[in-house]
Amino acid sequence: MSYPVTYYCPGCGTLVELDRDGYLADKAVTPYPLEGWTYVAPAEPFEDESDVDGVRFVCGESDGVVWDPRDGVRGTDVGGEGSGESDGRDRGSDGGDDRDDPGCGEPFYLSFVRYDEGREVDPRAESELVEIDPDPRPSGPRGPGGPSGIGDGGDSDGGFW
Repeated sequence: MSYPVTYYCPGCGTLVELDRDGYLADKAVTPYPLEGWTYVAPAEPFEDESDVDGVRFVCGESDGVVWDPRDGVRGTDVGGEGSGESDGRDRGSDGGDDRDDPGCGEPFYLSFVRYDEGREVDPRAESELVEIDPDPRPSGPRGPGGPSGIGDGGDSDGGFW
C-alpha cells in the first residue's frame, strides 16, 4: 500500500507529492546530490531497488508526481493563491505572473538513508584521512644548538658564560 508524501523544493518552496510505501527511510532533501548516492526519476521504480539511493526531481517538471497539490493553502509567500499580489518572482517569459506553472525548474534531490555493513553512511563524513606532509624529516627550522662556549675547550653545556 502506498501513501502520498510531500516534499518542498529547497529552491522555491513548491510542494511535490510522491506516492511512497509505508516504510520511509528518508535522509534529506537537498538542492545538490550527495556524493556517492545514485538517483532515479520519480517515475522510475525506486522503493524496492537496492542500487537506488534517492529520487531526482526537476521542480515543476518531473513526471510521476503531483506538483503543488495544496495550491491555495500555503499563502502568497510561496506561490499559493491569496491576495492576488505577485511574490516578486518572474514566472513567465513575458514578465507576467504565471501561477499555472508551479516550480522553478531547478533540480533537487530526495536522498534515502544508506547502510554499509550495518552502519548508517554519513554523507558528510570524510572517506579517508589526508596527511599533508608525509616527509619523515623534521618540519621545524634547523638552526644552531646554542652558544659555543668560547674559551672553555668545547665542552660547554650551551649556557651563557
